[in-house]
Order: sequence, then C-alpha cells, then structure tokens
Amino acid sequence: MRVAIFTEPHRGASYEDQLRMAKLAEECGFDAWLRADHYQSMSADLGLPGPTDAWLTLAGLARETSRIRLGTLVTSATFRLPGPLAIQVAQVDQMSGGRIDLGIGAGWYEREHVSYGIPFPPVRERFDRLAEQLAIVTGLWSTPVGERFSHQGAYYQLSDAPALPKPVQVPGPPIIVGGRGPKRTPELAARYGDEFNLPFRTVKETAEAYERVAEACERVGRAEAGRKPLVLSAGIVVAIGRNDAEVRRRLAPLHEESALPPEDPVAGSPDQLVQRIGEFAEIGATRVHLRLTEMTDLDHLELIAAEVLPQVVGPA
Repeated sequence: MRVAIFTEPHRGASYEDQLRMAKLAEECGFDAWLRADHYQSMSADLGLPGPTDAWLTLAGLARETSRIRLGTLVTSATFRLPGPLAIQVAQVDQMSGGRIDLGIGAGWYEREHVSYGIPFPPVRERFDRLAEQLAIVTGLWSTPVGERFSHQGAYYQLSDAPALPKPVQVPGPPIIVGGRGPKRTPELAARYGDEFNLPFRTVKETAEAYERVAEACERVGRAEAGRKPLVLSAGIVVAIGRNDAEVRRRLAPLHEESALPPEDPVAGSPDQLVQRIGEFAEIGATRVHLRLTEMTDLDHLELIAAEVLPQVVGPA
C-alpha cells in the first residue's frame, strides 16, 4: 500500500507550515504529500493567515524536498485555463525532478468563486470544461517536440501550440480523477486518468465506485488501447491518538459546521487505521490519502509514521 498525506491549507496554514509538514512527511517515509486547491475556508473560520495558491506552493516544495511525491487533490478546472495549467504543472514537474501528481476536478465550492470573482458555471458546463481541459493538458504533454497541438472545442480553442515545456515524467505527470459522480467522473477517469480516487467515504461506497469505474474502462476500451489499469485509491479522514484525549482533540475540528458533505473518519487507535487501510486493500485500493486536519499537529503525522506505516507498507 502506498500511503500519502492529504492536507487542506485553506483551513489556515502558511507556506512555512506546509513546508514543515511536507519535509517531515518525506523524512517519515510517506509516499506523497498532496494538498487541496481552494481559495477560502469552508467554515465560518477565516482560515488565517489566508489562502496559498496550490501550484505556487508546490513549486516551492519541489525545490525544498527530494524524494516525496507532490500534487493536488484536486485542482479546480474553473481556476485556470488549460494551456497555462499544462505549462505550470510541467514546470513544477521539472523543478521536482519528476515527482508531481495532477489531481483535477470540475470545481464545486461556489462561495470561493463568488468571493474572488471566478466564474462558476452550472454543473454540466463545469464537467464539459473539465473534459476539454483533460483532453488539452494530456494532448499538450504527449505532442512530440517539434510538432504542434491544436484543439477546437466548445469552450477552449488552441491553434498550433508548440506544446512546451515538457514534463520530466512521460507522457506526463499521473492524473488523478476522483469524486462521487456516478456517470461523468468514472468516464473521465477511464479516458484520461492514471488514478481514480474516492474521497472519505465508507468501504462499501468506495467498492461500488470502483465497480462503476471498471465498467467505464470496459466501455471506453482502455485495455484495448494499451493503457495501464487505473490505480485505485481512497481518501481517509484521520483522527487517531495514543489515548482518548488525543483522539477527542483531533476529532473536534471534524464536528465544526462546514460546506463539506458527510464523511467517514477513522477516529481511534493506530490499529483501527491499519484495519481500515486493510479493508480498502481488500477491495482493490493500492494507495490511500490520509487527511490530517490540523497541519501544525506534527505529532499526529509522526504517530502514523511510527505505528501505522510499518504495518501497511512493504519493505523498499
């Protein structure tokens, strides 16, 4: 099992907070450190000192880490045009030496769009735009050097793009597509994704989502096209501790009113987290993303590294 750390800096974290956590995650042996791409807190709390841009942050972390993978879970397709996004991600992949994952989704949190003047079209259009963005980003990365890339879509038009720069990873950084959508999300994952992620749901719900994605892969002929099987991953909200007091303290933020949908956290001992990871492994997951709510609570990360990682990660 590959074990990644997932963070939400919009809850309140500076770049230095994120750097400390990412470097510690690297030292502790985690597979990856990924962050949400949001510009506003989802609760009444302001999330001081305020938001940090995901790709600016990852560019900095790319130069200050050496092994751990870095990425977004997930970038909102409403935030950036696909051509510049392909350039940004390719550059950060170069800066990291080929350690970037691009998680990308349609966008859903209307309030941050309204607050910062970002257009927020209806859900159907957002998914149509996401599909075009995936086609453009993957098309730009896979175009051979010296050739040109063009795209004439309903929302984006590119003419004779040089399709540069190229990322280190070939044909490009792994693309994570995920979410609870029953139709468009599985299809987009099957067509463009390298990993499908279902965030923070029960094992049963996750298994059902994996089945929908497998059916989508068959419909689009993914295997016949020579594509590798999708990596299946799960997100787990984590609040574990050495005793009940630590668990209660780490669970408290999860009871705050938020715009997020209901979640299925693991609250308890390290062994309970080991058990949940094992249950996800049984349904086909080979990667888990552990969401740690408080980014300054580095003891939480160290506890997982000491008592969970050795039980779920095989020898190098």
